Amino acid sequence: MARNPIKPVTAVTGSLVLAASLSACGGASAASDEKTVTVYSADGLKGENGDGWYDQVFKDFEKKTGIKVKYVEGGSGEMVQRAVREKSNTQADVIVTLPPFIQQADAKGLLQKYAPRGADKVAAANKAADGKWTSVVNNYFGFIRNTKELKGADAPTTWEDLLDPFFKDKLQYSTPGVAGDGTAVVIKAMHDFGGKEPAMEYLKKLQANNVGPSSSTSKLAPKVDKGEILVANGDVQMNFAQSKSMPNLGIWFPAKEGGKPTTFALPYAAGLVNKAPHTENGKKLLDFMLAEGAQQQVSDVGGGFPARSDIKGTGVNATELTQLLKGVDVFEPDWNDIGANLDDYVDAWKSATGS
Repeated sequence: MARNPIKPVTAVTGSLVLAASLSACGGASAASDEKTVTVYSADGLKGENGDGWYDQVFKDFEKKTGIKVKYVEGGSGEMVQRAVREKSNTQADVIVTLPPFIQQADAKGLLQKYAPRGADKVAAANKAADGKWTSVVNNYFGFIRNTKELKGADAPTTWEDLLDPFFKDKLQYSTPGVAGDGTAVVIKAMHDFGGKEPAMEYLKKLQANNVGPSSSTSKLAPKVDKGEILVANGDVQMNFAQSKSMPNLGIWFPAKEGGKPTTFALPYAAGLVNKAPHTENGKKLLDFMLAEGAQQQVSDVGGGFPARSDIKGTGVNATELTQLLKGVDVFEPDWNDIGANLDDYVDAWKSATGS
């Protein structure tokens, strides 16, 4: 850089309805309503103005099947924790999170085996070998910056740039262990800096500039767009979709000083909830999300990448998304290690940052 001085949401679209209090619904009453399916999901796929991939898919699904989608949104970790609390009175039928929280959901006994139609077209790395979960939208981790305030040589390109005192109280990232994209900050830092200890040493320094915790990554983009903060974490799909109505968002991928920018796949992975009140409806929705029609809408409507390898995004969005990743090294995290040691990594982050 030339200068040296990163919720539950109620969304209603058509007949898409969020129950006022799902946890208050009895299992019997929920099961008696056979024309509903409840989705617990990480944020990002629902549009700010009813124009997201979920909006279109849920609308099309209800039109085809007559089944209404009840939708609850929050951070990936938040959704898993909620489902765990409700294990004695299960409310969700389908859960969608970013890794490693879908693996965590499986480890906590929240998922039942079901391979949706079309899952055979999803890459092995993006689905569970035992059929417990399958990616429905491919995605990549990234950061965003305010392009109005950070131009040319002033725009950060490395992790080290973000330590500049200029960014004090102008940088924020969502909370690791709660938000999927927040956890991704730790994963990428451990990769780029070569391990847990050097990553935590860096994040300890970065804390001097960090505004503070945020349970939802999607809330950070409007703050960046308005200039309330200048840098935040995010992911390509969500931020690309948001940039259509937030003109000052720029997606970028921090590099370690002297290295290349890096990212990793961070797909939206869906699983059928164990003892779901509407298991058959959940299966139908999973089938629908992986069907050719819904997958063809992932880029044009959702700003993401199709999960199915036999379907390629077309149009302007697909071209722009491909261009974003040009020159960026894509690494593959060891999700088994991260899933097994997630609590340890989050605790290390808390210790390093005093969070």
